[in-house]
Amino acid sequence: MTREEIFESVRKVLEEALGVDEDEVTPEASLTGDLEAESIDFLDIVFRLEKTFATPERSFKIEQGELFPENLMENPEWISDSKFTEAGMAMLRQRMPHVDFSAFESDRDVNKVAELITVQSIVDFVDRKLAA
Repeated sequence: MTREEIFESVRKVLEEALGVDEDEVTPEASLTGDLEAESIDFLDIVFRLEKTFATPERSFKIEQGELFPENLMENPEWISDSKFTEAGMAMLRQRMPHVDFSAFESDRDVNKVAELITVQSIVDFVDRKLAA
């Protein structure tokens, strides 16, 4: 699949899962900030992505925590005073290579990490997973 085809498929998934209009699903749109996704929506999005990108020849399975971060507060080496430490940032980059953390680097507020997940980061995730 081309990146454009992946984007169009992701757009359709997000339109259906979140009940948003096509013109709202832009590459830079944040799932939680712009599209108002809630944590319960993430499960639906994962399910729909798996269904959309699976083929008879190849399954498309998204492991728990692979696309969206989970259990970030479990390790005190990752978080200090509600901010990600250097070790926490390294963990995020390793677990979520599809997300651009450059703008987050100066703030690192744990409550804002979900805002980093954009339509483009989901397209990047799917593209990497299909290429693997």
